[in-house]
Amino acid sequence: AAARPRGAHQPVVLGLVARSAGLGPLDAAYASVYESVSGPATAAVRLLSLDPFDATAVLARLAPAMDAVAGRAAEAAARAAVEGPDALPASAAPLLDITAELHASWPVRLFAS
Repeated sequence: AAARPRGAHQPVVLGLVARSAGLGPLDAAYASVYESVSGPATAAVRLLSLDPFDATAVLARLAPAMDAVAGRAAEAAARAAVEGPDALPASAAPLLDITAELHASWPVRLFAS
Protein backbone atom coordinates (compact mmCIF):
# COMPACT_ATOMS: atom_id res chain seq x y z
CA ALA A 1 0.00 0.00 0.00
CA ALA A 2 2.84 2.40 0.78
CA ALA A 3 4.50 1.67 -2.56
CA ARG A 4 1.26 2.28 -4.50
CA PRO A 5 -0.88 4.84 -2.64
CA ARG A 6 -3.27 5.14 -5.61
CA GLY A 7 -3.68 1.36 -5.70
CA ALA A 8 -2.51 -1.38 -8.04
CA HIS A 9 -3.84 -2.25 -11.47
CA GLN A 10 -7.19 -4.04 -11.10
CA PRO A 11 -6.23 -7.34 -12.81
CA VAL A 12 -3.20 -7.65 -10.52
CA VAL A 13 -5.33 -7.06 -7.43
CA LEU A 14 -8.02 -9.45 -8.64
CA GLY A 15 -5.43 -12.17 -9.23
CA LEU A 16 -3.89 -11.67 -5.80
CA VAL A 17 -7.27 -11.74 -4.06
CA ALA A 18 -8.33 -14.85 -5.97
CA ARG A 19 -5.09 -16.60 -5.10
CA SER A 20 -5.38 -15.57 -1.44
CA ALA A 21 -8.91 -16.98 -1.36
CA GLY A 22 -7.67 -20.30 -2.71
CA LEU A 23 -9.26 -19.82 -6.12
CA GLY A 24 -7.71 -20.99 -9.35
CA PRO A 25 -7.09 -19.15 -12.61
CA LEU A 26 -10.49 -20.11 -14.06
CA ASP A 27 -12.29 -18.76 -11.00
CA ALA A 28 -10.33 -15.50 -11.24
CA ALA A 29 -11.10 -15.30 -14.94
CA TYR A 30 -14.83 -15.73 -14.29
CA ALA A 31 -14.75 -12.96 -11.68
CA SER A 32 -12.91 -10.65 -14.05
CA VAL A 33 -15.18 -11.37 -17.00
CA TYR A 34 -18.31 -10.88 -14.94
CA GLU A 35 -17.04 -7.61 -13.45
CA SER A 36 -16.13 -6.33 -16.91
CA VAL A 37 -19.69 -6.69 -18.17
CA SER A 38 -21.74 -6.22 -15.01
CA GLY A 39 -20.07 -2.92 -14.08
CA PRO A 40 -21.10 -1.17 -17.31
CA ALA A 41 -24.55 -2.82 -17.15
CA THR A 42 -25.09 -1.49 -13.63
CA ALA A 43 -23.89 1.96 -14.67
CA ALA A 44 -26.30 1.93 -17.62
CA VAL A 45 -29.18 1.15 -15.26
CA ARG A 46 -28.22 4.05 -13.00
CA LEU A 47 -27.28 6.61 -15.64
CA LEU A 48 -29.91 5.82 -18.27
CA SER A 49 -32.72 4.63 -15.99
CA LEU A 50 -32.83 1.31 -17.80
CA ASP A 51 -34.90 -1.52 -16.39
CA PRO A 52 -32.58 -3.60 -14.18
CA PHE A 53 -34.34 -6.79 -15.30
CA ASP A 54 -33.55 -5.94 -18.93
CA ALA A 55 -29.90 -5.35 -18.05
CA THR A 56 -29.78 -8.65 -16.16
CA ALA A 57 -31.35 -10.41 -19.14
CA VAL A 58 -28.56 -9.08 -21.35
CA LEU A 59 -25.99 -10.44 -18.89
CA ALA A 60 -27.73 -13.83 -18.97
CA ARG A 61 -27.64 -13.89 -22.77
CA LEU A 62 -23.93 -13.09 -22.64
CA ALA A 63 -23.21 -16.08 -20.38
CA PRO A 64 -21.98 -18.43 -23.16
CA ALA A 65 -19.60 -15.78 -24.50
CA MET A 66 -18.42 -14.98 -20.97
CA ASP A 67 -17.75 -18.70 -20.37
CA ALA A 68 -15.66 -18.85 -23.55
CA VAL A 69 -13.65 -15.75 -22.61
CA ALA A 70 -12.98 -17.06 -19.10
CA GLY A 71 -11.85 -20.39 -20.51
CA ARG A 72 -9.47 -18.74 -22.98
CA ALA A 73 -8.09 -16.53 -20.19
CA ALA A 74 -7.40 -19.51 -17.93
CA GLU A 75 -5.69 -21.34 -20.80
CA ALA A 76 -3.55 -18.27 -21.50
CA ALA A 77 -2.63 -18.04 -17.82
CA ALA A 78 -1.48 -21.66 -17.86
CA ARG A 79 0.63 -21.03 -20.97
CA ALA A 80 2.08 -17.83 -19.46
CA ALA A 81 3.19 -19.76 -16.37
CA VAL A 82 5.37 -21.91 -18.64
CA GLU A 83 6.17 -19.63 -21.59
CA GLY A 84 6.25 -16.26 -19.84
CA PRO A 85 4.10 -13.15 -20.24
CA ASP A 86 4.48 -13.08 -24.04
CA ALA A 87 2.05 -16.01 -24.14
CA LEU A 88 -0.74 -13.76 -22.88
CA PRO A 89 -3.17 -12.59 -25.55
CA ALA A 90 -3.37 -8.92 -26.39
CA SER A 91 -7.16 -8.86 -26.56
CA ALA A 92 -8.64 -6.57 -23.94
CA ALA A 93 -11.13 -3.81 -23.26
CA PRO A 94 -8.82 -0.81 -23.38
CA LEU A 95 -11.66 1.71 -23.24
CA LEU A 96 -12.59 0.41 -19.78
CA ASP A 97 -9.02 1.03 -18.62
CA ILE A 98 -8.80 4.42 -20.31
CA THR A 99 -12.09 5.66 -18.89
CA ALA A 100 -11.18 4.30 -15.44
CA GLU A 101 -7.96 6.32 -15.53
CA LEU A 102 -9.83 9.43 -16.66
CA HIS A 103 -12.49 8.93 -14.00
CA ALA A 104 -9.82 8.62 -11.31
CA SER A 105 -8.67 12.15 -12.12
CA TRP A 106 -12.14 13.70 -11.83
CA PRO A 107 -12.77 15.93 -8.79
CA VAL A 108 -16.28 14.42 -8.41
CA ARG A 109 -17.70 10.90 -8.62
CA LEU A 110 -20.75 9.72 -10.53
CA PHE A 111 -21.73 7.34 -7.75
CA ALA A 112 -21.12 7.58 -4.04
CA SER A 113 -20.39 4.28 -2.30
